[in-house]
Amino acid sequence: MKNKRRKNQWSAWWFLGPALLGIFLFSVFPILRALIMSFQSGSLISMHWTGLSNYKYVIQDPYFAKALQNTALYAFTVVPIGMVISIAIAWNLFNRIKHSKFFEALFFMPYVTSTIAIGIVFRYIFNGQYGLLNYILRFFHLGTPNWLDNPSMNMITVIIFGVWLSLAFNIVILMSALRGIDPQHYTIAKMYGASDSEMFFRITLPQLIPTLAFLLTVNLISAFKVYTSIYALFNGQPGIAGSAMTAVYYIFNKFQTVGTPGVAMAATVLLFLIILVVSFLQNKLLNKVGRR
Repeated sequence: MKNKRRKNQWSAWWFLGPALLGIFLFSVFPILRALIMSFQSGSLISMHWTGLSNYKYVIQDPYFAKALQNTALYAFTVVPIGMVISIAIAWNLFNRIKHSKFFEALFFMPYVTSTIAIGIVFRYIFNGQYGLLNYILRFFHLGTPNWLDNPSMNMITVIIFGVWLSLAFNIVILMSALRGIDPQHYTIAKMYGASDSEMFFRITLPQLIPTLAFLLTVNLISAFKVYTSIYALFNGQPGIAGSAMTAVYYIFNKFQTVGTPGVAMAATVLLFLIILVVSFLQNKLLNKVGRR
């Protein structure tokens, strides 16, 4: 029996080996390499050990502080707004609209489309002179901001774009979760005269807590890593005068443009720790909410 068990264990390791090797090469090793590089300076081909100097530089760099501030503003604005809008759309699609699968596929299309391509389209939508958004605002006799060329409007532009981008994935996942709720709950609630809002807050929302916890975690991590949408909106620049600089854009700039990989890796490690702490606190909070 023991020999058979050992044989099964070795067989399992043989099957798991290629996957574990891939995980180590493409996930674990880059993290370890980035950690080592964060204590080194120089070019990629001739790096030397400098201790904590990169971390001191990053922590004291006002551009990194600004990048973290923009990243936090983006994450803690886009994620809750996008989540509320996604829940509202998913609930209405599920509850009131026929042929909801067609609209579900329609909403999911942006998720499988290149962010760069979508960003180029939105660059024209946000154009201050001939953009569609300002055309609509003029039609209603409202103000027409210069979304792309005004530094004070750049982060607002990124946030609007980020909210729109987040809807696709959220709606599809929420629709799947809504289909998993037993319809008898709603039938019994209607028998007792419950309104739509009462059914939503007392039946639907409590059963969506695990799904919402998953979506909040995924969306928050993605928001802290925002880069592609900014690159697409501002044609390869982090806004006017760096007004839309985020943490990942800061890392890219230090690594690729400035040519200081050690500083970039130090910023990467710090961002990783920030995401880890925020995700841990969020999960703790959601667990407390779920127990009530």
